[in-house]
Amino acid sequence: MIDLNGKRALVTGGSRGIGAAIALALAENGADVAFTYQKSAARAETVAKSIESAGRRAVAIQADSADPVAIIWSVNQAVSALGGLDILVNSAAMGLVGTIADIDVDAYQSMMDVNVRAPVLFAKAVIPHLTAGGRIISIGSGLGERVPFPGITAYAMSKAALTSFTRGLSRELGPSGITVNLVQPGSVNTESNPADGVAADFQRSLTSLGRYAEPREIANAVAFLASPAASAITGSILTADAGAIA
Repeated sequence: MIDLNGKRALVTGGSRGIGAAIALALAENGADVAFTYQKSAARAETVAKSIESAGRRAVAIQADSADPVAIIWSVNQAVSALGGLDILVNSAAMGLVGTIADIDVDAYQSMMDVNVRAPVLFAKAVIPHLTAGGRIISIGSGLGERVPFPGITAYAMSKAALTSFTRGLSRELGPSGITVNLVQPGSVNTESNPADGVAADFQRSLTSLGRYAEPREIANAVAFLASPAASAITGSILTADAGAIA
């Protein structure tokens, strides 16, 4: 049983897609949830109402994950609103398609700021508020382990960095009873990569199950790792990609 009653969570990038599903899954299992979003106040309001409908407190925080000052501010806002934090989920991310020969340097840097630097800075800001039983969970990608086609090298590299981050931070925080884990989705049916998109059939062909995952399936994995049921799991990589790297 996943029991998050009394827990307080911060989910980055929680207004849409996988992040929104995670925020709601944590709430449905008993957690109060703060989440960040960058642009869409309307989407954020919808997620907040869903969390409140589950009987939990919701805090929507507009913050740019590429901005170090905004990261610190958003953590402080979450702590103030919820009275502390027990769970951090690093879900905010951005993609970048293109070969290394043609990559735009500014776009590359923006992606690395969000996909790599932000999880580090969010963790740095949250760690002082965590106690034994605390959780840090990041959302990576199956592409961090396998790059099956060209044009995604830089994005895959940014997600691969989260593996070392997770394993190293688990060593640092283990003595305090705080676990650190990584969930690696494959193709997930979201607005940015819909299951009826142009490349969807090709992506399905790479999987063992022959289908996309749904955001809720990724969220369920996160909720498990956030719960006391996963108390002995840390420094681990949980791949939820319908068998694409099998």
